[in-house]
Amino acid sequence: MPPTPTAASLGGRQRFLNAARCQPNLRPPVWLMRQAGRALPEYRKLKETYSFVQLVQNPELAVEVTLQPVRRFGFDAAILFSDILTIPEAMGQPYSFRETGGVIMDFAVTSRADIEKLSTGRIVEKLSYVDKALRLLRRELGDETALLGFSGSPWTLATFMMEGASVPKYSRALRLFREDPATYQALAEKLAVAVTEYLQMQIAAGVDAVQIFDSHGGHLLPAEFQEASGRWLKDIIAQLGGKVPVIAFSPGTHGNWNDLIATGANVLGIDWQTPMAEARKLVPAHIAMQGNLTPALLADSTPEIVAQETRAVLEAMRGRPGHIFNLGHGVTPTAKLENIAALVETVKNFR
Repeated sequence: MPPTPTAASLGGRQRFLNAARCQPNLRPPVWLMRQAGRALPEYRKLKETYSFVQLVQNPELAVEVTLQPVRRFGFDAAILFSDILTIPEAMGQPYSFRETGGVIMDFAVTSRADIEKLSTGRIVEKLSYVDKALRLLRRELGDETALLGFSGSPWTLATFMMEGASVPKYSRALRLFREDPATYQALAEKLAVAVTEYLQMQIAAGVDAVQIFDSHGGHLLPAEFQEASGRWLKDIIAQLGGKVPVIAFSPGTHGNWNDLIATGANVLGIDWQTPMAEARKLVPAHIAMQGNLTPALLADSTPEIVAQETRAVLEAMRGRPGHIFNLGHGVTPTAKLENIAALVETVKNFR
């Protein structure tokens, strides 16, 4: 029988892996998805000199930005500083960020001919800067802190690629899927190949887990989700072969629990709109759960309220080994540092 875990015997990396595998922990591991560093003054200082894309594409700078929140808050896991749009760029659709905010791509994918021009060749070579950053991070983090890689899902990438920019309403991919499913499938097939190769590269570079962000899964009707997104998530996860735990995060897909479970993901991210007490009844015990503090609390409340709501999430998951504490979506740039600190301390003191 393995020894009972103790606070001294488990570092953050091991806590994370135990949770992802639904094994016992004294407390859940904690990390914050989607660039926790965006709220940090040290990150903003770098942004005075470098653009977002420059930070992503320079391995040493990407490592520095990844490590900043870990140094400040002592998270159990670090997620690579990067962007989901590295995949479209590697396929031939470059992107940048507007000064006023939001993404702008060099062109929009609007036709079958545009899809045919996208290339899945040399994905790993073109994204070698990510490989280098991950290998540097693995050495920096050692055995104490888990390292996570990630990618966007084919569906979510398609929504950006077809609009060609951040927009208030993502409608072109929806229209293509509904009116010309064969052409949508041609795009999704290419994206699934690229995402799989990208995540395989990250696993070879030493990540402890990968997360697939299906951020726009909730734009689909429940009856559409499996064909537009779920089947591609399942294919990608199967190709990864169980080498590391896979986290699937598809916010807003509350009518598709069975489809999400069927993807084969080891961990399901739970958005802030679903109480954890309700979600744990729906997710089988062999699948871990990640979540799900309301992100707005970090910007619009006090440390006392954050601590109170964090404890409520922890209590709702008490007794379930597979729980990774996280937000129910990403960190906003306006998050208050004292609120993030209160969240982390509350989790670390939870028993």
